[in-house]
Amino acid sequence: MPAKKTPVSNALLERISKHLYVPVVCDILDGLGVRDHTLRHDIRPLFPEARFVGRAATALAMDVYEEPEKPYDRLMSAIDALTPGDCLVCTTNGSMRGGLWGELLSTAVRARGATGVVIDGATRDTLAIVKMKFPVFARGIMSADSKGRVEVVDIGCPIHCGGAPVRPGDLVFGDHDGVVVIPQALTAEVVRRAEEKVFGENTVRKALAGGMSVRAAFKKYGIL
Repeated sequence: MPAKKTPVSNALLERISKHLYVPVVCDILDGLGVRDHTLRHDIRPLFPEARFVGRAATALAMDVYEEPEKPYDRLMSAIDALTPGDCLVCTTNGSMRGGLWGELLSTAVRARGATGVVIDGATRDTLAIVKMKFPVFARGIMSADSKGRVEVVDIGCPIHCGGAPVRPGDLVFGDHDGVVVIPQALTAEVVRRAEEKVFGENTVRKALAGGMSVRAAFKKYGIL
């Protein structure tokens, strides 16, 4: 059964979307000793402006070598269970044998209020998804269907996606620099510290633009 999620408030999601960017969140997690929550570098958005933040709804997929009796069954269950503010995070453990994601599924999750999709495997229908401007982050593109190649076997479970642990309800944030996972218990603290760091970076930027040396700026502000 899917694990019950403790919702992060929509107000907090809005603060992240409006003020933050992935690298600054990574820096804050590093400072808290949480150093393994950035997804691998080759999980990329389908278009440069893609950006999302949402509560993780998880799915675990694996390679299969024949068509199952009920293809797509658990993937459909995962999608139909989405609520506004969720994002779907699916691990294939890096399998690229079939395109697990596509245009019709993107249409379905957008209609349910999902903010984005992350897959450490393959997607397809990429031009249509780009035209939709729906944020999909994937490891690559594969035109072959996932049916009989890659199948979702569990949903609502703890997973590792792109090398990072993801639990249902964790906050997942993606932009052009990549994807980071904020553990649910740390969300409020991470957002507060990240907002403070963004303010500090704005101050440093002005100092550097005014001619202050990098070394002097780092000595004064401790930010680089």
